[in-house]
Amino acid sequence: MTKLIALLLILAMAIQLIKPLGLPGLRRRMDFWKIALIAFAVWALALLSRDFLM
Repeated sequence: MTKLIALLLILAMAIQLIKPLGLPGLRRRMDFWKIALIAFAVWALALLSRDFLM
């Protein structure tokens, strides 16, 4: 699951660099770093939930 999340978020970052997504807070190409912060948080939650739930 974490590999899928990482792949999707890297793809979103690449798309943001090519053509901005237009979502609130992601209107400029330079905003791809915000996706990286979101990716880190989602990935950390996925890893923590895996450790606590398994």
